Amino acid sequence: MWMRGGTSKGGYFLADDLPADTAARDAFLLRVMGSPDPRQIDGMGGAHPLTSKVAVVRPSQRADADVDYLFLQVFVDRAVVTDAQNCGNILAGVGPFAIERGLVPAADGETRVRIHMENTGQTAVARVCTPGGRVRYAGDARIDGVPGTAAPVPLEFMDTAGSSCGALLPTGRAVDVIDGVEATLIDNGMPVVVLRAADLGVRGDETPERLDADTALKARLESIRLKAGPLMNLGDVADKSVPKMTLIAPPAAGGAIATRTFIPHRCHDAIGVLGAVSVATACALAGSPAAALAVMPDGRTRTVSVEHPTGETTVVLEMAADGSVATAAILRTARKLFDGIVYAD
Repeated sequence: MWMRGGTSKGGYFLADDLPADTAARDAFLLRVMGSPDPRQIDGMGGAHPLTSKVAVVRPSQRADADVDYLFLQVFVDRAVVTDAQNCGNILAGVGPFAIERGLVPAADGETRVRIHMENTGQTAVARVCTPGGRVRYAGDARIDGVPGTAAPVPLEFMDTAGSSCGALLPTGRAVDVIDGVEATLIDNGMPVVVLRAADLGVRGDETPERLDADTALKARLESIRLKAGPLMNLGDVADKSVPKMTLIAPPAAGGAIATRTFIPHRCHDAIGVLGAVSVATACALAGSPAAALAVMPDGRTRTVSVEHPTGETTVVLEMAADGSVATAAILRTARKLFDGIVYAD
């Protein structure tokens, strides 16, 4: 099944329908997407990292989950398939897909789907609109980066801190200095290096196209990223899609913080779901570069608007008594695009 999940798009597969051998599975998915090729002309991919994604779903044997979800990023112009990260956008389609495939029985009205994210071992809960016991995709919810409206798919993330790096702050510090630039190395569901745009010589409100054309900036970001990888317990990240690199600036449209995110070598038109959670969490860290720039609300429940090139992503943080982030939730939407047979011959 091909679906749009949040601001991404990709193929959703039952695990039993894919080769059990990892190498054979990856070879199959490269053929399905048409990689490696900048246009992905011989496959289903959309010639962009955001449209070259895969969800592998199976019934869960865990007591705290209904289904297991493995996210795979299929590189566009390289023969690489990686499970090194989660994807919270593709996650938005997992609940509807699980119901459509009969893995989770639909309730009348709304169905809660507990999703174990295999990439990181964490759990998310998706609430899917199911009037009459059937998934409804039409609705009035709107998210920036997607035209029109759709049924809401609220996602609540449970215990995501340190999901890939072993700790929310893998270095134990809110600020590290790499190549002379202050940064927060953080993982609240997605490993992200958060840096002030001004420290890299840009404003932070440039278009993705302009930032992509700035080869000097991208070279500096990659140098920092390669050094940040081992510090974040990710090892050599030269061939990995994490950590993401997020440039921050003061908000420009009434939000909490403005962002430009590289994923990791191309500037994102928006921001990933879990990336937004990590950045919002960084804004709540006293002494961090993000906290110094962010306009943050007070209280135990904090609605944090993360601005990005095509709008904003709202993250709702529930703060613990000690001032740390206890849980995070986000609103996404999804749409089924087609259901059929894809060929890799």
